[in-house]
Amino acid sequence: MSHGIVTPYEGREHGGWNPEAAIPAPLTPHRTTVSPAWVDYNGHLSESCFLLVFGDSSDAFFRWVGVDEAYRAAGHSLYTAETHLHHLGEAAEGDPLRLTLHILDVDDKRLHLFHAMYHETSGGLLATAEQMLLHVDTEAGRVTPFPGFLAERLTATRAAHAGLPVPGAVGHVMGIPHKPSGP
Repeated sequence: MSHGIVTPYEGREHGGWNPEAAIPAPLTPHRTTVSPAWVDYNGHLSESCFLLVFGDSSDAFFRWVGVDEAYRAAGHSLYTAETHLHHLGEAAEGDPLRLTLHILDVDDKRLHLFHAMYHETSGGLLATAEQMLLHVDTEAGRVTPFPGFLAERLTATRAAHAGLPVPGAVGHVMGIPHKPSGP
């Protein structure tokens, strides 16, 4: 099937899971350079392209745990239910980016992730993304439990990340605070 957006990992198969290998905390699934096509009229990484880069990092992570084209062709995938982005800095054309990923939680059908985007050279934090993903049976069109092998991999990664501090941006509610009016 042909479509307009292609991730840098499209076509790559799952590389093989080693249950004996140490799991980094956090993971660093993706590095990239800001493409000229991603730069907006202000000369910075476009708002929508922050999400594009976080999506590429998710895709690299998915392949690491075993969610690749073959997995999707068999009728299952991960769908994003919610994303909260925090824009903290700017990136210009050619800037090198490093993405980290931290599993905050996982249950039988859901995956709660936290991404951070850093400028590779300066180390400055540019943005964060908190995401809730659902495991879906694409043929039935409904949320379904992770299969055993995937649940084990996600649970093992969550356990490796359990000692990481919960980032301050997690769970924030957006709104404009109003002062109470009255006498």
